[in-house]
Amino acid sequence: MSAPKPQELLKVSHRPPRTGWMDTPVEFRKGTWCYPGKPKSLEVLDLPFPRQWSPEDEDWKLPPNWKEIVLEGLRERLHRFRSLQIFMDACVRCGACADKCHFFIGSGDPKNMPVLRAELLRSVYRREFTTAGKLLGRMVGARDLDERVLKEWFYYFFQCTECRRCSVFCPFGIDTAEITIIARELLNLLGLNIDWIATPIANCYRTGNHLGLLPHAFKDMVDFCVDEIQNVTGVGIEPTFNRKGAEILFVAPSGDVFADPGIYTFMGYLMLFHAIGLDYTLSTYASEGGNFGLFTSHEVMKRLNAKIYAEAKRLGVKWIIGGECGHMWRVLHQYMDTMNGPADSLEEPVSPITGTKFENARSTRMVHICEFTADLIRHGKLKLDPSRNDHLVVTFHDSCNPSRAMGLLDEPRYIIRNVCRHFYDMPENTIREYTFCCGSGAGLGPDENLEMRLRGGLPRANAVKYVREKYGVNTLACICAIDRAALPPLMDYWVPGVGVAGVHELVGNALILPDEGERTTDLRGNPLPQPAGAGAGNGDPGGAGAAPRREA
Repeated sequence: MSAPKPQELLKVSHRPPRTGWMDTPVEFRKGTWCYPGKPKSLEVLDLPFPRQWSPEDEDWKLPPNWKEIVLEGLRERLHRFRSLQIFMDACVRCGACADKCHFFIGSGDPKNMPVLRAELLRSVYRREFTTAGKLLGRMVGARDLDERVLKEWFYYFFQCTECRRCSVFCPFGIDTAEITIIARELLNLLGLNIDWIATPIANCYRTGNHLGLLPHAFKDMVDFCVDEIQNVTGVGIEPTFNRKGAEILFVAPSGDVFADPGIYTFMGYLMLFHAIGLDYTLSTYASEGGNFGLFTSHEVMKRLNAKIYAEAKRLGVKWIIGGECGHMWRVLHQYMDTMNGPADSLEEPVSPITGTKFENARSTRMVHICEFTADLIRHGKLKLDPSRNDHLVVTFHDSCNPSRAMGLLDEPRYIIRNVCRHFYDMPENTIREYTFCCGSGAGLGPDENLEMRLRGGLPRANAVKYVREKYGVNTLACICAIDRAALPPLMDYWVPGVGVAGVHELVGNALILPDEGERTTDLRGNPLPQPAGAGAGNGDPGGAGAAPRREA
């Protein structure tokens, strides 16, 4: 769908409605909600009540005992997850999180304040599970569960990207993303999912990747990347597939294999591994690092995570390297041990090139590609020519899950500063732990949701606009496949002239392969700037000149 003009979306009113939040009905307005999951996909996932329905319809075709199903599901989760019980009781509605959500900033809708979004669930909890709520009702913020409340849940809990920025500012440490996860689990008990989540998961169950492509199609796309690398560098790379006995299994998000601009990041991976002679293999069965189970339920999340480890065990590898993905890493670092781990069938990762022991991966046996590459650079194992990226003036977007969930803050910047000579960070209150979301995470990236994506991405775009105007930034680097899909239209809309790239695309541009020919273009086919010494700052469209190279 087409989005309103930027001038229209900028007219955001944060004035609350005249009616109270319990009395303000939800409005399913085009561009602000996602299509429901297809029955076929729910059947593959063995999720209950697959059917044709639409959020716009008055009748959602709910089962007769739907209320009993939801309340029993909530009761079971309150007993199972102690954190949920704490999050339901601890909030004092101080409002510290209120203006921290990108969707509230971009839409002005009070129910997109994290505190009020959580109240949508918490109000039912109070009514059904607390004495005060049973006796005093609305006086203590309690309300009955009815179809209007259920529709609010669907609308607003699928307007939360689970980015957890609000949690950074909560004085009690309430993780609103966990509340969203539980609310979505309850909705799934009634077959209320969205298609941009349900169908990729169903595809992953069937074929090992979100797009549902079969092994030969995965291999064909990797071969395409290999051909493109040879066109640019003259180097022939020969990755292996499903090879038993390899030292390392490499798993990337499928967006890096099948989508633009992710394929350039994938080329960077292959070039890096070739340069150091890494003994690795790819799997055509576990061909997806992303885990949309994080947006669905703990059970689905567990099943998707397990496939990577089952494949690693089948192939007999020692450990795993994971690519630039977002939610893949939150699942690994925050859920792995209680879901599928520890991964005792694998070895504690040790770099075969530098000898570095990755002690942070002692349990998961899985190392982030940025940790691996930063270690190679620190030990002087890569030959790099950062002048090959002189046509790029780069800033870095801290992807929400790797930054807030696993603290991967310095390694990507260290890499960028060693492969680029023009790098500028965005303002401090918009990066690192305080980073703003792309506005399309947690499964909210379909085109029918475009207006809400653009509204939610406004705070990130404003920070990019700042460095664009001050330093001439023309490239936004990131380490998440969802970001690489969501940020290009966001930049085109709010900050025209800024492109999006993965960190390892920049590595691939700068990497001097031992057997390469003369390079005249970058991985995208753009002409390389003049050699170093032929004029500092050439190719800088923003006129920022050559920034001093800064060491981490």
